[in-house]
Amino acid sequence: MRVRDELRMNVNQQPHMASPYGQPQPGYQGYPQPGYGGGHVPSGYPAQYAPYNGPGSAYQQGPPQGYSPYASFPSKTLATNLVSDLSSSSPLDLGMRGPPTSGAPPVSGAQNYSQFGQGETQNGPPPMGAPPQRPPVSQPYTPSAVNLPGPQPPYGQQFGAPLVSMQQMTNQMASMQVGSTAPSPAGPGYAPPSVSQAALSAPYTPAAPSTFPPASTTPSQPPPTEAVAQAPLQSYYGAPPAAQQPFPNAVPPFSSTGPTQPQAPPPVSPQSFPQAPPVSQPPFSTAQVPPGPTQSYGGPLPSAQPSFPRPPLPISQPSTFPAGPLPTSIPSQLPGVMQPQPPVSQPSPYHSGPPPTSIGFPPQVGAPSRPLLAGMQGPPMASQGPPMTPQGPPMASQGPPMAQGNHIPLTQPGMPPGPINASLSGPPPQPGMQGYPPQQNGAFGQVRGPQPGYTGPYPGQPNYGAPSAAPAPAPAAPKRLDPDSIPSPIQVIEDDKANKGSEPFTTGVRGQAPPLVTTKFQVKDQGNASPRYIRCTAYNIPCNSDMAKQSQVPLAAVIKPLAPLPPDETPPYLVDHGESGPIRCNRCKAYMCPYMQFIEGGRRFQCGFCSCVTEVPPHYFQHLDHTGKRVDCYDRPELSMGSYEFTATVDYCKNNKFPLPPAFIFLIDVSYNAVKNGMVGIVCQELKTLLDYLPRENPDVESNIRVGFVTYNKVLHFYNVKASLAQPQMMVVSDVADMFVPLLDGFLVNVSESRVVIESLLDQIPEMFADTRETETVFGPVIQAGLEALKAADCAGKLFVFHSSLPIAEAPGKLKNREDKKLVGTDKEKSLFQPQVSFYNTLAKECVTQGCCVDLFLFPNQHVDVATLGVVPTSTGGSIYKYTYFQAPSDQERFLNDLRRDVQKQVGFDAVMRVRTSTGIRATDFFGSFYMSNTTDVELAGLDCDKTVTVEFRHDDKLSEETGALMQCAVLYTSCSGQRRLRIHNMAVNCCSQLADLYRNCETDTIINFFAKYAFRSVLSSPTKNVRDSLVNQCAQILACYRKNCASPSSAGQLILPECMKLLPVYLNCVLKSDVLQPGADVSLDDRAYLRQLVSTMDVAESHVFFYPRLLPLQKLDVESMTLPLAVRDSEERLSRGGVYLLENGLNIFLWVGVNAQQELLQNIFGTPAFSQIDPNMTSLPALDNPFSKRLREIIESVRAQRSRYMKLMVVKQEDKLELIFKHFLVEDKSNNGGASYVDFLCHMHKEIRQLLS
Repeated sequence: MRVRDELRMNVNQQPHMASPYGQPQPGYQGYPQPGYGGGHVPSGYPAQYAPYNGPGSAYQQGPPQGYSPYASFPSKTLATNLVSDLSSSSPLDLGMRGPPTSGAPPVSGAQNYSQFGQGETQNGPPPMGAPPQRPPVSQPYTPSAVNLPGPQPPYGQQFGAPLVSMQQMTNQMASMQVGSTAPSPAGPGYAPPSVSQAALSAPYTPAAPSTFPPASTTPSQPPPTEAVAQAPLQSYYGAPPAAQQPFPNAVPPFSSTGPTQPQAPPPVSPQSFPQAPPVSQPPFSTAQVPPGPTQSYGGPLPSAQPSFPRPPLPISQPSTFPAGPLPTSIPSQLPGVMQPQPPVSQPSPYHSGPPPTSIGFPPQVGAPSRPLLAGMQGPPMASQGPPMTPQGPPMASQGPPMAQGNHIPLTQPGMPPGPINASLSGPPPQPGMQGYPPQQNGAFGQVRGPQPGYTGPYPGQPNYGAPSAAPAPAPAAPKRLDPDSIPSPIQVIEDDKANKGSEPFTTGVRGQAPPLVTTKFQVKDQGNASPRYIRCTAYNIPCNSDMAKQSQVPLAAVIKPLAPLPPDETPPYLVDHGESGPIRCNRCKAYMCPYMQFIEGGRRFQCGFCSCVTEVPPHYFQHLDHTGKRVDCYDRPELSMGSYEFTATVDYCKNNKFPLPPAFIFLIDVSYNAVKNGMVGIVCQELKTLLDYLPRENPDVESNIRVGFVTYNKVLHFYNVKASLAQPQMMVVSDVADMFVPLLDGFLVNVSESRVVIESLLDQIPEMFADTRETETVFGPVIQAGLEALKAADCAGKLFVFHSSLPIAEAPGKLKNREDKKLVGTDKEKSLFQPQVSFYNTLAKECVTQGCCVDLFLFPNQHVDVATLGVVPTSTGGSIYKYTYFQAPSDQERFLNDLRRDVQKQVGFDAVMRVRTSTGIRATDFFGSFYMSNTTDVELAGLDCDKTVTVEFRHDDKLSEETGALMQCAVLYTSCSGQRRLRIHNMAVNCCSQLADLYRNCETDTIINFFAKYAFRSVLSSPTKNVRDSLVNQCAQILACYRKNCASPSSAGQLILPECMKLLPVYLNCVLKSDVLQPGADVSLDDRAYLRQLVSTMDVAESHVFFYPRLLPLQKLDVESMTLPLAVRDSEERLSRGGVYLLENGLNIFLWVGVNAQQELLQNIFGTPAFSQIDPNMTSLPALDNPFSKRLREIIESVRAQRSRYMKLMVVKQEDKLELIFKHFLVEDKSNNGGASYVDFLCHMHKEIRQLLS
């Protein structure tokens, strides 16, 4: 019986509602939705603060005007209930139970085919005598939640028509809960709200076309903030402090527009109408409720409760349900008793939303009625599938009906949309269906945060920055899908730390998945490379290609050959076999490793990769012990370790001669912009001290690296800094069309010998160009100059280029400004990512041949065409650093830290990497910053300790479960001391013939790293929409294959995720919403090209935090403890107005300060108790003499130390304009650029999976 390997969720297709200000959506005919104002305080927040819900109207929850909420997800309306069925770490049950824990759900006895009742697994009505179903394991039911206290509006249970617009469906969906949480202080039956409704109910819009204008009949209003362009992204990829940032269309401070203004209705996209509303769904209640508190809806179950479902009550009895547990003595509500069916004209208890205007229900507060949009027809509720009302409405406090298999295709494939007016007929009765009492609040599921248009926090809560509107009709809060019951990245990360963080990870066992990148652990190398060097997407790979094709799980390895190790781990041993060089297989040339089998008493060895038998050289001979191992096995790293190095012989060197030590050349732009923004002065000042820290192998010996200096604008200036000179000499080369180096002797020098002359030069450069008026620059000739200098010196090396503007001066590689926002989202968009001219591709190839690596530091104030300028750095294994709108006071610290690290870090030059595999698989594709002149050799002019190369493998034959699959990564490089070396990393993984074994040993973080690199490379050749669609499709195929072949049978309404992939949807959604694949209007092409190139070389730890940032609640920081506070999920609803949060994503650190943060906390951090006195432009925290300030600054430093780039601190005050940028990183919420919220995307994935399975 499998109980903890997978996560099941009932994903109900009930759409949710988030119409702005509670107005009916265009085309809306059904779903009464009372205009209640509040949500409850999540249990984690201090009760005095309302959960953060964004300013009343500035952050509206509806989609911004002008974009299609469903631009590329034709159906998005599945709401989600997750359940867990297999066996590995946290069976998140999106049924209704307490907050998710990592224990398995209670399971009693074998699970029958459908846990949730017959009605869910068939399209017709269940047989009259359907046997009682076993209860859903994870859906406790407590009637106390059924009825919310307080007067109910007269239309609390109306029967309405189906939602017709896509938007409504999605919106309705979020009103369903997928799980449950502990009762909140507000009383039984209240689930913690999800406060920022935007997050949950926002539709998924992969692109943000503004094609469909809002319905003209609604009052025109300022669009919701989602439509407001965020502050330019420069601000989070290196921008001026708030004061200098342009904020196109920035909204006024939140309180300037109140929630009382009705919003224009969100435009409805035509794509949205394949989504008809869910039809004929059995409610939750299709499963029987067992007596006893197995299923808790937030309050205890009365013990006497009989275990049958409850049918709906006629609406005329709204007060029948008391707020506490239901008395068992009300026979009319007891399960099993069929209630008379309400007349057709009444709204159906299944739908919450505004009532159809044709049935005279009272309009909602402040909601102007909205005419139907022509053409927005969805199938009528009853038009697909059998009628079904008498099963009773879903449980009020529980989310949507739980496992509604085939009942709810939102337009089943092949079904035409039906007429709108079907909405007037309530679903007719279906005999034998079971039900729970009707919803009182016109919404499924958990408490929602203040809905758009409702008054905001419920009584007694602060009103979040917006003027308050008319009081809501009743204090009860509508419920919605509970984000706490869908898989939580934080929970998975914490479980992994608890399970795998305490013991060292020993690599001797083939095919075991390592701890997650977020877990701190020690590695003991026992024959396989450490996960710090190699991480695989799967540690148990399919035996044949058919199985691999069927599962669609990518088979790839992310390899970081020179990865730095923590101090408690030993770096790879260096093995020197003398002049004969490393021992290798005669046929495939694999290097000696633990997978070689010695035979014939040790005289020969059989290769583990190709099975060829090779003679052991006499000097390497050793006897075997009784197990067939060499007796010196543990004395030789190459026989017992996964990673080690060999000293290379002269045969491994270019032209058969040992290399000279490498050189560093600094090329500094001295045009007007570069001098004016302070960059030139800062670089020259820093280099004086930095040159003492050039990389070296032995810290006690000075570095062998020689240095040279060039400055340039339209012409190039070379400097002779020979030790014998009293003053440096400048030589100008103005013929940039035919670049040459005007001096050989004295250009590349040893730092210690020429120190005086070098310092004199660095002092003079800023003065020399202080009054320059030259604004034009060249770029191609600058790299050519460095390349020619290295050629002349006959060595490899690195160029550090400090550049400020688009190279428009007449010279090779001249560029023109081609930033054209009109191409974004079109088929021509891919051209923007491609280099403008082919000159740089040719130049890059020459650089690689010479071993000339280029690191580029950009300081642009406008478009510089990073896609083209970045060609040489990304092809040579270099890096790009970008400081948009560079200003010395705020950006100097970040730039200097990046420069110091870049100059000092361990680096290899003139490298070639080859990946060999055992028979059956081969490396077919490579991702990263390198050049390939053939299909097997990855050439890197430079390879530093931060760079990764990602390799994809495919089958070319069958593999066997006994032998597994082997890979060996060999990197030949020149060390910074000039020694030629081979670094070897070996990895063995298991092979499986059962898909279940594959799905049990995958690593989601690595799969996402691979998907991101694959997608970001694909934008060079395909429109971004196609790239997003193919990612979604592949992810759906992976999960559908699992569902079909590995999961125990269950209702189709359940979303079942493999335990080790349960975060695949949330992380994939983050990739889809990234600025590269789905940019906001304010994201520049340069930023997109920069991020695309950055991600291509990220390791798994960096890509993890980049796509799913870490958010730490500092108000919970314990200054006595060395542990960090438990992170919270990246959603606005997790922010408390009384808190201070630290968010980091590897490129930025934000400190978000809530308006109600305690004075003591502010005093400790900022030295002022007043929120209004905090300076939002500060980039470092004051060094205050209190434990909290010291601990916080330590945390920031340690977080920075973990990342390869220095993260600039930005202070974001709640409701300040910078908050738009901060919210961009709350990736579980709907994004301004139209990206779906996590909940919406999970539902979309479920729909895609069901389509594949059907």
